[in-house]
Order: sequence, then C-alpha cells, then structure tokens
Amino acid sequence: MSLIGVGIDLCDMRRIERMLTRFGARFADRVFTPQERAWAEKRCGQARIGTYAKRWAAKEACAKALGTGFAHGVTHAQIGVENLPGGQPVLCLTGGAAQKLAEMTPPGSTARLVLSLTDEAPYAFAQVFISAVPA
Repeated sequence: MSLIGVGIDLCDMRRIERMLTRFGARFADRVFTPQERAWAEKRCGQARIGTYAKRWAAKEACAKALGTGFAHGVTHAQIGVENLPGGQPVLCLTGGAAQKLAEMTPPGSTARLVLSLTDEAPYAFAQVFISAVPA
C-alpha cells in the first residue's frame, strides 16, 4: 500500500450558515449531492449547519488530496459524502473527480479513500487519505 494523496480542510461553520441563509437551496443544490442534502436536512439548527460544514470540508480536503483543487474538471458536486449504516462517512466520486482519481492510481492498484470528519463549533474539520492498494 502506498499513500498517493493527502488533504485536510478546516471550515468555519458560520460561513456555511451565511451561504445557506443568503442563497438557500440554490447554494445547496449546486454544491451538495441529493444524498448529502437529505442527510443534513434530517437535522435541525446547529446540527444541520455542522453536517453541511463537515461535508464542505470533506470536499475541499478531497480536492486537495486529488492534487487539483476545484479545477481541471473537478467540482464540489462530484465529491459526495455518504454514510454507511453504522454512520461512518465515505467518499463517493463521480465525473472529473473520479477520472482524476483513476489517473493518479498506479496500474495494477485500486484507490482506497479514507475520510475523517469532526466538528467543534464554530469549526468543522476533514482529513482525506488516498492510498493505492494492490488489485
């Protein structure tokens, strides 16, 4: 197994709250997947804001781990955070983000993405590791 990408991000929840207040569904629909919005909207108040902020931080951290940021065909909506039945967050990449992941994965290997999220108001933090494991 070899490490091929690392990214971290710290997000101010108040910034996400301002964006949601100002732009509402227009912002959420542009940045978050339907699954992410459904997960966040099950919560109320600061828990809802924290859920959105952690997902924002995860997208930023993943884009950094991919080595592109949000350029070269990688957009926020192509990096999704879903949750396993036990609640563990996992990254789901589509479009340009999935293509970049495939390009950076060495031949004969499979990419493994590990995501860690936490928050302590007013901040949300995400860390992403991408490793190549033998196929």
